[in-house]
Amino acid sequence: MPDDSEKIVEPEVTVEQDEVAQPAETAEGLVLAADVLPNQLPIIPLRPRPCFPSLLVPLAANGPQQMAAVRQAAERPSRAIGLVMVRAVDAKDTPDNLHAVGVAAKILKVLHTDDESIHVMVNCLERFVIEEVIPSRRMLAARVRYQYTPELSVNPELKAYSIAIIATLKELVQINPLYSEEIKLFLNRSSMDDPGRLADFAANLTSADGLELQRILETFDVRKRIDMVLVLLKKELEVSRLQSKISKSIEEKVSAQQREFFLREQLKAIKKELGLEKEGKDTELEKYEKRLKKLKLNPEAQKAVDDEMEKLSLIEPHSPEYTVSRNYLDWLTSVPWGVYSRDSYNLPRARRILDRDHYGLKDVKERILEFIAVGKMKGDISGSILCLVGPPGVGKTSVGHSIAAALNRRFFRFSLGGMRDEAEIKGHRRTYIGAMPGKFIQALKTAGTANPVLMLDEIDKIGASFQGDPASALLEVLDPEQNFSFRDHYLDVPFDLSNVMFIATANQLDTIPRPLLDRMEVIFLSGYILEEKLEIARRYLIPKALKNHGLKHSQVAIHKAALVKIIDGYAREAGVRNLENQIKKIMRRAAMAFAENGQTERIVIGPKEVETFLEKPVFTAEEIFEGTPGVVTGLAWTSMGGATLQIEATAMPSQAKGFKQTGQLGNVMVESSEIAYSYVMAHLKDYGAAEDFFDKHFVHLHVPAGATPKDGPSAGVTMTTALLSMILGKSVAKKLGMTGELTLTGHVLPIGGVKEKIIASRRAGLKTLIFPEDNRKDFEELPDYLKEGLTVHFAATYPEVYRVAFGDKPKGRRK
Repeated sequence: MPDDSEKIVEPEVTVEQDEVAQPAETAEGLVLAADVLPNQLPIIPLRPRPCFPSLLVPLAANGPQQMAAVRQAAERPSRAIGLVMVRAVDAKDTPDNLHAVGVAAKILKVLHTDDESIHVMVNCLERFVIEEVIPSRRMLAARVRYQYTPELSVNPELKAYSIAIIATLKELVQINPLYSEEIKLFLNRSSMDDPGRLADFAANLTSADGLELQRILETFDVRKRIDMVLVLLKKELEVSRLQSKISKSIEEKVSAQQREFFLREQLKAIKKELGLEKEGKDTELEKYEKRLKKLKLNPEAQKAVDDEMEKLSLIEPHSPEYTVSRNYLDWLTSVPWGVYSRDSYNLPRARRILDRDHYGLKDVKERILEFIAVGKMKGDISGSILCLVGPPGVGKTSVGHSIAAALNRRFFRFSLGGMRDEAEIKGHRRTYIGAMPGKFIQALKTAGTANPVLMLDEIDKIGASFQGDPASALLEVLDPEQNFSFRDHYLDVPFDLSNVMFIATANQLDTIPRPLLDRMEVIFLSGYILEEKLEIARRYLIPKALKNHGLKHSQVAIHKAALVKIIDGYAREAGVRNLENQIKKIMRRAAMAFAENGQTERIVIGPKEVETFLEKPVFTAEEIFEGTPGVVTGLAWTSMGGATLQIEATAMPSQAKGFKQTGQLGNVMVESSEIAYSYVMAHLKDYGAAEDFFDKHFVHLHVPAGATPKDGPSAGVTMTTALLSMILGKSVAKKLGMTGELTLTGHVLPIGGVKEKIIASRRAGLKTLIFPEDNRKDFEELPDYLKEGLTVHFAATYPEVYRVAFGDKPKGRRK
C-alpha cells in the first residue's frame, strides 16, 4: 500500500502532504506497482548520462545540495531518490538545467561518506516525469508522476525484437568479453521475457552519448524504445568491431617486433658463443683504433680521442650518451690528421693544364704560375688565399679546378652565398641535438687530405642574421697567423688549416667586409671579347655540347659567322655561360630533327639559320647617337662586365634657373652630375659660352634606360662634356667614348674596370677613347689584341678632355 506519511522535510518552505502514486490503466494493460513510491523526491543531477530502471548503480553525491538530498532520502522509509540528467554538463545544478524525465531509485547501502561527498549504491526502479520543482535552497526536490513499466503479453513481434537484442548482445560479448559479466548480473535479477527492461539494460550497456540515452529514457512506448535501442546496439557493434580490428593490428605489429627482437638477441648470443661476432661496442672501438693507426693526431686531439674511447667502453649501448660519444669519435677519427698529398711544382705541366682548360686569361694564368713558382722556391704554398673576382660565367670555378690539378691536390667547393649562421663555419656545440662540425671540417673529411684546395664560392654574397655573422667567423679561418690552430666548436680540438689553399670567388668587392678582403690576394677576371669567345666556343663549348647531346661532329656544324652572330645578338655578357646555353639550345633542336624527323644529312648552321634555331636576337647593335649636341657616350662598369651609356643634356628657357637629373641615378652619380653642373657654371666664359646661360635656362640631364639602376663616380667627365655640348650647340667627335671622375677644380681622377670598358667600347664600335691619366699604366698592361685599332687619350684635367672631344682648345682660361 502507498505510504502517505512521507514528504520532503524542508524547514524553510511548507510542503503539502504527499500523495501516493496510484496504479493506472493504460491501453497496453494493467500497471502493477512493485513498490510504493512517494510523489515528492529529492533530486540528484546526473552527468554525463542518465540511469535506467532495473539497474544497480553506484552513485557519488558531491557538494552540499546533493549530500543533503541523499541524507533526506536515506532518512525516509522508502529511501527513494530521483536521478535526473542535466541538460548542460558545464552548467550549475538548477531546476532549469534538468531534463523532464528521470528515474526513481532506492538507496540500498551507503558505501562511503566524508565532508565533501557521499557514495551510495542505488537500485533504479521506475521512470518519472517532473510535474513541479519544489522551491528549496538546501537541495533540489520535485513533485513527480511515475511512468510504470506495463506488463505486456509476449507476442511474435516483441519476441523477435527481444531475440534481435539478445543476438546482438551475444556478438558484443564475443568481441568484448567485458560485457559478459554485466549480462550475467542482469539475467540473475531480471527476466528475459520483459522486453522493456531488456531494452533499458541494452541501452545502458552501450557507449552512446547522454542525449541519445536520454531520448530512450523519455520513450515510454516499449516497441519504439526497443527499435531505438536496436539501432544503438548495431552502432555499438560496428564500433567494437573496428576497435577490435585496430587492437589486433597493433598487437600483430608489436608481436612481430618482439619476435624479431628475440630472434636477433638469440642470433647475437649464438654468434658470440661461436666466436663469429663481437659486441657492437667492441666492433666500434676496433674500427676507431684501426683508423687511428693511419693518422697523426696532435697531443690535444690524441688525449681527447683516448678519453672518449675510454668513456665509450663504459657506456651501455642503449644509453643516449652512447650515440653522442660514438658520433663524436666517428668525426674525430674521420678527419685527415697528418694526411697530405704531395704537391707538384712542375711549371711546364701547370702551364699545359691551364692552357688546356682555359683560353685567354693570359694575365690570370701568369699570376697563378707566379704563385706556383713562389711555392716551388719556398717549398710550400701554405697560407695562400686567393680571391678570383669577375662577372658570372668567366671561369672562376673552373680556374680553381685547374689550380688544384696543377698542384696535384684534392679539390672541394662549397658556396657561401646566403649563409647566415656562424655554426655553418665553426660547427655546433655537442650539447645540441643533431650537432655537426662546420663546413671546413666536413670539407676536409670529404677531401681526405689536410692540404686540399678549398673553393669558397660567392664570398661576396655571405649574409648575417641574429644567429651570428659568418663573415666574422671566416676571419680566423682565412688568417694564416691564426688558422694553424683552428678550433671547431664540435670537435673542440685544434686542427691545422695552414696547409689548405683557399680560393674565394666573387662578382664584386663592394660587399666583402674590409677585414676579410685584406686577408686575400685579389685576381680579377675581367671577361672575354668576341675573338676570345669564338675560340672558347670552338675549342670547348661546341665539343662538350655535342657529347652531352649524343651528337657527332659529322652531324652538326656551326660556322664562324654564325658564332659571331650568336655572340653579338644573344650572348653579350662578359662570361660564356649564356653562349653555352644558346649552343645547347641549337644542339637540342638538332637532336630533335635527327630523332623525330628522320634527319640524315648534316645540319650546317650559318648566319641565316641562327634565327631559325634561336628565334629573334635578344640584343641589337648598340646605337651611338652621333652628331647631336648634348649627347655624349660614356663607358661604365657593372658586375656583368663593361657597358656604354648615352648621357643626354637639354635646356629649357626659364626665368628661374634649375637643374634636374633622371634615369634612376644612384647617390654617387647624382653628386657627379652636380659637380659637373657647378664646374660648367663656373667656367662658362672659359669655354666661350654666355655667362648668364644658367640664369635663363632650366637644365635637364638624363641617362637612358631609366628602369636600370645606375651608380658610380666615373661619369663626371661625360656629364660635363654633355652639358658643354648642349650649351655650345656643338656635337662631340665621332666614335668617341670617355670615362673619368671630375673634381670641382677640373682634375680628372682615375677609375676602375679599364679592361671591361675597353671590351665594351670595342663591342660598340668606338674608335677614340678618353681615360684619366692615372689609368695609363692599366691600359698599357692590356694585351695588344685589345688595344689594336683604338686611339686612346689620357687626360689629367678637363681642358684636355675638351680638346679631344671638340677638336679645339678652350677660348680662355681663368687666372
